[in-house]
Amino acid sequence: MAERYSTAYKLRGILMAPLYLFMMTVFFHEMERDAVIWPVGAGLFLEGVLIRIWTQMHLHYRLRVRKKLTTTGPYSIIRNPIYIANTTMLLGLTVMSELLWFLPVTLVWCMVVYSLVVRHEEAHLLEKYDKPYVEYVKTVPRWLPRLGQRVAASEDTRSFLWPSIVAELHCFLLFVPVIGKEVFSILN
Repeated sequence: MAERYSTAYKLRGILMAPLYLFMMTVFFHEMERDAVIWPVGAGLFLEGVLIRIWTQMHLHYRLRVRKKLTTTGPYSIIRNPIYIANTTMLLGLTVMSELLWFLPVTLVWCMVVYSLVVRHEEAHLLEKYDKPYVEYVKTVPRWLPRLGQRVAASEDTRSFLWPSIVAELHCFLLFVPVIGKEVFSILN
């Protein structure tokens, strides 16, 4: 089963590129209300980055730490917080690109791509962790947290705060083309 969706998994970053390139190069029906648009978009984007940092503090994906089945922090309330964070960041970038009409397209695109990617990851995690993963899947929803669900604590995530921030700094590079688009728009 994991191999069936492995192409989507391997290309997950590239599959987001057309969406992002469209946002950065299209000026059709832009909403020119910078006093509202930029704070809302930046707020969404920052929320996504903060979720990624919180996720990293528990998952240790880019950190040199032995991997284990992560069931604490954001992973105790939702199985795919990193993809929720990525979607939130892309929605924020869509708002900052002033293409509000493109928000539904961004959301649907992310839902389709990440649904395929998750199929691969879930099959891989089932092979790797077997029964503990089956129990985890039974108790933690894939996309939407249950109301009132408590966040499970981890042993010591504070020691991973700074390395997690450093590991996620690359996200801010996504701002460069957004600012470039705005400057281009102002100059023309």
